[in-house]
Amino acid sequence: MRPGASPMWLQSYQSPAGALLLAVHDDQLCLCDWANRTRRLQIDRRLERACSARLTEGGHPLLDRVREQLDEYFLGERKAFDIPLKTAGTPFQNAVWKALAEIPYGEVRSYLQLSTSLGRPSAVRAVASANGANA
Repeated sequence: MRPGASPMWLQSYQSPAGALLLAVHDDQLCLCDWANRTRRLQIDRRLERACSARLTEGGHPLLDRVREQLDEYFLGERKAFDIPLKTAGTPFQNAVWKALAEIPYGEVRSYLQLSTSLGRPSAVRAVASANGANA
């Protein structure tokens, strides 16, 4: 671990939809993403830089809670999560990710609807790009 870098605790999670990676930093979930995702290394490095942390395999009580809530979600027993989130993006990306997190269970939004809700109706491509960068 580089000097000054704190651990970002990382675990894998096998969901019914595929393998996920989960990571916690400062008692907040900062990663819940597909393990075999394109650009995996770039996304992981961006998170490490933004958090001044280093991905380190290990346990953390919040990871246990995340796994429990994901299990409940995939069993159809949970429709909302109460996990504290830590995002590592630009102000625009963070606004998009916040808007995504506010979409109620079972509802969908187009990129146009999201960009309009953010007061930027012409930013459809930027919203799509931010969505793609969401870890």
